[in-house]
Amino acid sequence: MVSKVELYDAFGELMYAVAKADGLIQTEEVNALNELVGNHPWAKEIVWSFKYEEGKKKTVEQAYEKALYTCQQYGPSPEYPELLGLLNDIAAASEGVSLEEKQIIQNFEKELRAKFEKDLQEGKLIIRK
Repeated sequence: MVSKVELYDAFGELMYAVAKADGLIQTEEVNALNELVGNHPWAKEIVWSFKYEEGKKKTVEQAYEKALYTCQQYGPSPEYPELLGLLNDIAAASEGVSLEEKQIIQNFEKELRAKFEKDLQEGKLIIRK
């Protein structure tokens, strides 16, 4: 079972993947990340995860796949819509949202939704609060 800490790590990983999607993490994106999650109760965990992925020089694909898997295993959360908004805001922070960034965000939403719909149809869906 995936913990809340692991979920927030996944948020940081996904933010890293979006920021890195166009090839380079811009200062504006990092500043946006810090500003946008600054008041979130789990801000330190999210930012730590982002910086960890950056320090390890993970590929976009590695960070994305790990974050997607974690979120799929965690299950539905009322925080996903907020996460999608944050991803768009971070992507837009430097010269607008690139095609690569947009694709990652859209793919994440599509793949996560497909997993939950499948689990619902198979009677496996567990909703957490």
